[in-house]
Amino acid sequence: MTRTPARTLRQQEGRAGLSLISPTLVITLVVVVLPLLWAIMLAFQDARLINIRRTGVFGHYTLENFGYVVSEPGFWSSLVNTLVYTVAGTGLSIVIGLVAALALRDRFRGRTLVRASILIPYVAPVVAVAFLWETMLNPQYGIVNTWLREPIAFLTQAKGEFLGVQVPVALLTVIAFEAWRYFPFAFLFILARLQALPAELDEAAVVDGATPTQRFRYVIMPQLWRTVALLSVLRFVFTFTKFDDVYLLTGGGAGTEVVSVRVYNFLTSRDDIGAAAAQALVLAVFLVVFLAIYLRFFAGGEREQR
Repeated sequence: MTRTPARTLRQQEGRAGLSLISPTLVITLVVVVLPLLWAIMLAFQDARLINIRRTGVFGHYTLENFGYVVSEPGFWSSLVNTLVYTVAGTGLSIVIGLVAALALRDRFRGRTLVRASILIPYVAPVVAVAFLWETMLNPQYGIVNTWLREPIAFLTQAKGEFLGVQVPVALLTVIAFEAWRYFPFAFLFILARLQALPAELDEAAVVDGATPTQRFRYVIMPQLWRTVALLSVLRFVFTFTKFDDVYLLTGGGAGTEVVSVRVYNFLTSRDDIGAAAAQALVLAVFLVVFLAIYLRFFAGGEREQR
């Protein structure tokens, strides 16, 4: 007799919880799940713009799209470009954000204004900042080339010589743009964590005679590892699938073609929807594999520390 009311109460709570989350479930289903399933279905069909209306759930499924996109010239080089762009852009943005957060941690006159101005690259429209960079780096009238002895086509030159070494000029330029545009994202996370650190730890290190380098290495960084790890995962995911920055700056030319730009080219230039979906699915698989390896490595490091 005493179990029935408790069971009924649990059922009521369960129904109430389901009713509360049902709007979110419906939105997720419509906006995320259904388009994802549709893209996966298209990846296994010979779907082109001319016959897209004839594709369906019971269409002819094949693996030809995957063999086509993998064997196409430029696939592996675009994958390497994506990895280099992602790793370098992520690392630089976090390092610059860390330096900025440490520099603006203490109080000084005008600190609020400086902190707010740092967010401009992140909140500014990407079209506007990309056009600004194109103008500054233009080899004919760009302000950057006025400071150089010989003009450099930063966005259209694939290779250039620096100190006797061939370097990918355009790729390094888009990496620098990625780091500049998204370091405020890391700055906000790291600054918030720095503000939450106990002041007693830093004061005790100063009393014990620790140098600024020692305080950073043994006091500050151990408190920031979790934040840096989270930032690494988030920025890796965001940058790995980044399209607009690279496309607006170089259009994927001059050795800067990443996989997301190839997906766009398959979709627009060739009207091959199936190949574009297959290319996007391959990109998603590589992303899942790299994230699984990273998370596995990070989780193992945590267990060893415990």
